[in-house]
Amino acid sequence: MSYRLLKLNSGIVKDITEYAAGKNGPFYIDSNLVRFRNGYPTKIGGWEQEIYYDNIDTTNAVTAQGAPKNAIFWRSDTDGEDRIALGTHSHLYIINNGVLHDITPLRKTSTNLSNPFVTQQNSTTITITDTSHDARNGDFIVIEQATAVGGISADTLNRIEGYSITYIDANSYSIESPTQASSGATGGGTGVDIKYLIGRDEKMNIESADTATGWGVGTWGQSTWGTARNIVSDNIALEATQWSLQLWGEDLLANNRGGQIYYWDTSGGETNRAALVSSIAGSSDVPTKNRTINISFPDRHLIVGGTTTIGTTNLDPMLVRFSDQEDFTNFTPTATNTSGDQRLEVGNKIISIIPTKDETFINTDEACYGMNFVGPPFTFAFRLLAVNCGAIAINGSISVDGNVYWIGKSNFFVYNGSVQELPCTVKYFVFNRIQQRFIDKTFVGQNKKFNEITWYYVSEDNVQGSVNPDPDSYVTYNYAENTWVVGALNRNVWLDAQGFKLTPFAFDGDAKLYNHETGTSDNGNAMNCFIESGELEIDETGNRTFLIDKLVPDATMTSDTSLNIEFKCKKYPNGTEVTKGPFTVTSTTEKVSTRAKGRQIAIKYSSNGTNDDWSIGDFRINATEDSFR
Repeated sequence: MSYRLLKLNSGIVKDITEYAAGKNGPFYIDSNLVRFRNGYPTKIGGWEQEIYYDNIDTTNAVTAQGAPKNAIFWRSDTDGEDRIALGTHSHLYIINNGVLHDITPLRKTSTNLSNPFVTQQNSTTITITDTSHDARNGDFIVIEQATAVGGISADTLNRIEGYSITYIDANSYSIESPTQASSGATGGGTGVDIKYLIGRDEKMNIESADTATGWGVGTWGQSTWGTARNIVSDNIALEATQWSLQLWGEDLLANNRGGQIYYWDTSGGETNRAALVSSIAGSSDVPTKNRTINISFPDRHLIVGGTTTIGTTNLDPMLVRFSDQEDFTNFTPTATNTSGDQRLEVGNKIISIIPTKDETFINTDEACYGMNFVGPPFTFAFRLLAVNCGAIAINGSISVDGNVYWIGKSNFFVYNGSVQELPCTVKYFVFNRIQQRFIDKTFVGQNKKFNEITWYYVSEDNVQGSVNPDPDSYVTYNYAENTWVVGALNRNVWLDAQGFKLTPFAFDGDAKLYNHETGTSDNGNAMNCFIESGELEIDETGNRTFLIDKLVPDATMTSDTSLNIEFKCKKYPNGTEVTKGPFTVTSTTEKVSTRAKGRQIAIKYSSNGTNDDWSIGDFRINATEDSFR
């Protein structure tokens, strides 16, 4: 038999058997850190960590606290500075010129407390007394003006990152110091200030949602039998902390799902914290509980989805309210402005709001709506676009070139004038792997250079198990080539290259910032990349067994790349698999001698170095008919 071309269709197909994928495509059936470009597999670019620093000691590298939930970046017209706003489950930050600033809004400040700290010898636990503190378990505080106590230094007590509290009672709580006390003592000085960051009452500090509030929820042994839950000390929540971050010109609007709307004025600088929009002079009827926010284009109304009705604090999860045009502080409808509201009917709650070039697109958990600016007296017209297409994640929808893509309960959708389910060759694989309890953590990002939309999700194979796991897997759709790939990568938030960011960047679950499509390694470590084909029939009928004795590579790779090739041979689709290799292919390899035998053969291309960079073309094999034994 002469040489046979190993030419496969682009994309990964995982929802049929490996034999069917090889017979009917042939298709590739698995991948990691590989994309398709012009129909052929190629290794994706590497990534490098970008370090950011303490705003007091700019030589001290720091990491944001909390699991990242959302981010946005911009360049200010006023000072020309580049900024990233990062919302985690516990904080809101600004990163400016590589320096981290905490701008989390404050709930209250207690001033001039007198010796509020109690330490215990050889313990890291510090008990704090502050009468009627109104804090809840897990809330964050920042201590200022404290003096050393019990051998714990003033710098430790006054650290800028603050502390998470453990609730004791209405007048006291405890924190954990990074160092042990050398003695038991009471002290801290007579002028201690404690700043209370917004917390559980604003739906903060909720890294993961609970499935319910009844029997079995919470840790074993929590509270006592027959005792009602203490709302200030429990950690139960049906939805996790999630941020909506939007730009109003060069200023930041921020809303934590279920909480209020905050404003950060760039001109005030990073020493100022975000403040309530309702605290701005002249504000009127600003909603007090909100699921998500966005800004309509081009008419510039602040749109709030899932919010409170005027004059109440009752959240209606299906109510849309919008501010006066060009005034995000005024939500009072009058005959002379464009503020208003509209209740949607199909669904239980609004999930996300996405502006497009022609309208504002709204996802509920069951349907999607179009919101079109029509001007006074109605301001907006609402139309039901489709049902049974609900979204499942506040950050799982994205607008790309005027089209909206989103992840649903068990499939992917696109709105391009009409709502359509995206044909997906890995659908069952992905949705069977997603941990449903954490599906709301799914985050979608774009890589425009490669026409890619990627959803990062929490899988059943997550090494963190089911205790506050972060997204560990991804599924990517190439909207230009209409192909899908899958893989593993820990990324909570992803933003595409734009403006001053020349490459895409992302935050992982530990709030480390990485610049992607940079270099060929995982921040200096090996990238474990591979792509594997389905089981190819060596002849068209599949009746004969063949001996493969030669492989002729066709690949573009750098001089320091080592591409590994493995053959996986079978006589029957359900038979025993025999692996031959790996065989190493470099940029100068003309042929590889092998001895692989079977009716069907799968081929796996992989690399695991720090300098590897490759693209696969059309490999060929030489196969000779062999005995059946």
